[in-house]
Amino acid sequence: MNYPFWDIDIGYGIIMAAIAVIHVFVSHFAIGGGLYLVIAETIARKNNDQLKLQFLEKLSKFFVLVSVVFGALTGVGIWFIIGLLNPAATEVLIHNYVWAWAAEWTFFVIEIIAALLYFYGWKTLSAKNHIIIGWIYFVSAWMSLFIINGIVTYMLTPGDWVVTGNFWDGYFNPTFWSSLWLRTGICIMLGGVYALFVASRYKADDFKKRIVRFNSLWAIGGLAIMIPTMLWYVSAIPKEIVDAALEANLTPIKAMNATYIYAAFLAFVLVVFGFLIPKKYNIVVGVVAMVLALGWFGEYEWMRESIRKPYVITNYMYANGIDVANAEKYQEEGLLESIEFQTADKPADLFRRACRSCHTFDGYKPLKPAFDGTDETFIAQIIMGTHVIRANMPPFVGTEEEAQMVASHIYKQIDKRHISEIYNLDGIALGKKVYDLRCGKCHIFGGFNDKSETLLGSTEEDLGDILDMAGDFADEMPEFTGDEKERKALIDYIMSLNEKEKN
Repeated sequence: MNYPFWDIDIGYGIIMAAIAVIHVFVSHFAIGGGLYLVIAETIARKNNDQLKLQFLEKLSKFFVLVSVVFGALTGVGIWFIIGLLNPAATEVLIHNYVWAWAAEWTFFVIEIIAALLYFYGWKTLSAKNHIIIGWIYFVSAWMSLFIINGIVTYMLTPGDWVVTGNFWDGYFNPTFWSSLWLRTGICIMLGGVYALFVASRYKADDFKKRIVRFNSLWAIGGLAIMIPTMLWYVSAIPKEIVDAALEANLTPIKAMNATYIYAAFLAFVLVVFGFLIPKKYNIVVGVVAMVLALGWFGEYEWMRESIRKPYVITNYMYANGIDVANAEKYQEEGLLESIEFQTADKPADLFRRACRSCHTFDGYKPLKPAFDGTDETFIAQIIMGTHVIRANMPPFVGTEEEAQMVASHIYKQIDKRHISEIYNLDGIALGKKVYDLRCGKCHIFGGFNDKSETLLGSTEEDLGDILDMAGDFADEMPEFTGDEKERKALIDYIMSLNEKEKN
């Protein structure tokens, strides 16, 4: 590893999500809000609607403060955090798309200048020039989206780039266009929701009724674009990626389903309070709509990030920053030698390199509850078989000796008491816990890698033989290293399922 490791207690996924989701929630408003302002201003000037123009001037101040100030700060925060969390992947993005980033930063400078000129130009610019500045702002902001969209989608669906290394193969990848129009719809929706938030503080008169309905129509228009383009986007993700997620990792599926729920609730709020009772669109309703929109965005980004596991760049780099091309080399020669910045604690260094990007011991994706009550041999065997565990984990790209070193580091952190003592369990309840800890990482009854046909219907003797031979069934399958109490409880638990099956 060519970078020192940033070792903190908080899960990397939580830190990234907290900064990135807030940033994109603001940055997409920066685009959709720009389109909203210039079109609404054009309509207002055409109709000589002074009340609406006053509203738009007030909105533009909120717009500049949120998008230019807060949006820019969180944008810098993203660069800071990805450079700390996954410097290897950040390096790939910079080296492969340096000219794209240069173009995006150029548009961003134009965008900032235009936003400031637009805000300060209400009293000093002619109506025509003011609207021209507004259009310059929107076009430059949307072009920033166009450029960044190619880089972001490349990470999930790099397409032929993995083979060719060609800039355009990676940039105009399989999900580029669907993502671009989906995000454009999001921008439009957020433009309406943010405008509604500002309008929610107005007194309940006829103007509020009129502006709330206009803003709600705008937001619903964005939602109408988002629904079909979301389906288009999902269908554009290569089948092998979707199938892997469906088989072993339910997180992206749950997140995608949650986006539909958030969208439905948001549509309900917009229709009821935006059209039927617009004068009741108060600050509470405005906050609820913002929260629903943020919730939708959070679930969408969670789906997009989690569906590409075990990669950070699909088929090119694993989530821990290890190149797929070097995996076989490290498995033969060892991973430790590739770690340039090492401490005196080699097992901890290996853990940080191979596991820490996704796992903590007690917080995000914790390892303690996954291994409490088990033994070092079992942990090492699980490490060697991570690529077959449910949840789409990358393979361990070190030697068996290094897997044992990582296991020793993990074993130091866990509760070493008997499982029955830790969880105060006995009998069948203990057997279920033993199954969850020792078998459930790879086999779920009625789910992932189901072994019901083999286990259910077997006799106690058969189950005993299966446990004795467990380590011989596959290279990735650990042997059963529990004690006699765990063994008996596990067999009793499976036999109880046999009884349920008969009934």
